[in-house]
Amino acid sequence: MNDSSKRLRVLLNCSIFAAITAILAQVEIPLPLIPISGQTLAVGLAATILGSRQGALSMVCYMLLGAIGLPVFAGFSGGLQVIVGPSGGYIIGFIATAFVTGLILEKTKFTIPMALLANIVGMFVTLFFGTVHLKFVLDLTWGAAMAAGVYPFLVVGFIKAFLASWIGIVVRQRLVQANLIQVKGDSA
Repeated sequence: MNDSSKRLRVLLNCSIFAAITAILAQVEIPLPLIPISGQTLAVGLAATILGSRQGALSMVCYMLLGAIGLPVFAGFSGGLQVIVGPSGGYIIGFIATAFVTGLILEKTKFTIPMALLANIVGMFVTLFFGTVHLKFVLDLTWGAAMAAGVYPFLVVGFIKAFLASWIGIVVRQRLVQANLIQVKGDSA
C-alpha cells in the first residue's frame, strides 16, 4: 500500500470515529450540570480500535466539527461556547484520553483485560480534565467540582470502560483480519 493510500485510510478511520462520537453523544441522561452521554464510550472505542495517534486525531476532528458550530456535542449542541462552557473540559480531555488509552494498549497488548485497564485510566483522564475545567468555569470549590464532575460518572464510567474494551478489542481483531487497520510493524 502506498503512502497516499495509508493517509487516506487514516483520515477515513478518524472521520468514522468522529462521526460515531457525534452519534453516541446524542445518547444522554440529563443531569443538572453535565449530562451522562455516550461520548466517552466512543472515545474508548476509538482508542481501543485505532490506537493512540489515530484515536486522538479522531477526537481532534470531533472537537473541531463541534467548534465550528456543527451540532455534534451532547444535546445536538455545537460552537465554541460549548467548549468554553461547563462541559468543555471533558471534550478537550477526550483528545488526551484517546491518546493515553491507545498508548497503554500499544505499550502492552491489545487484549480485553489490558483494554479495560487502559479505558479505566482513560476515564480518569477525562474526569480530570472535565473537573478542573468545571471548577474554574463555574468558580466552584474542589469539593463541589468533584461532586458535580466526578462522582455522578463513576459507575456508568466503569460500565462504558468495560463495553469499550470488549467491543473495541473484538472489532479491532476483525478489522486487522480484514486488513482495514494495520498493526504496528505491518508493511502491507
